[in-house]
Amino acid sequence: MAFSTAGRGPLRAEINITPMIDILLVLIIVFMVVVSMSQEKGLEAQIPQPANEKSPPQPERTIVIQVAWAGNNQQPSLKINDDEVKWEQLHDRLSEIFTGRVERVAFVKGDDDVDFEFVADAIDIARTSGVQRIGLLTRTGPETP
Repeated sequence: MAFSTAGRGPLRAEINITPMIDILLVLIIVFMVVVSMSQEKGLEAQIPQPANEKSPPQPERTIVIQVAWAGNNQQPSLKINDDEVKWEQLHDRLSEIFTGRVERVAFVKGDDDVDFEFVADAIDIARTSGVQRIGLLTRTGPETP
């Protein structure tokens, strides 16, 4: 507080707000520094790596499990991308295919005459073999007799 000593009139008290403004500015700077240090900077990025000259050929990406009609009172036949597979070998074959893959997606295609029970069995075996996403393929186009 400052007092007037000029001799005229009564004494007046005046508030000096300069120290208060200094404290306020210091607090603002401290809060700005704390907030800027607490935020993470940058984004995670997956940068593609250059291909090796001796890289093996890429396997076919789309895996289609075909459940084909084999006749009355018979278990349907199986194919994985046009390769014949027995029901007992389906789990091992799919596990082998999806061992080195990042994308674990397969499609199941069943003939019209096949009971859905066999399609569901193929889906179940695929799920236990490491396939994470399974799609069902349908016929697209004009129906043939």
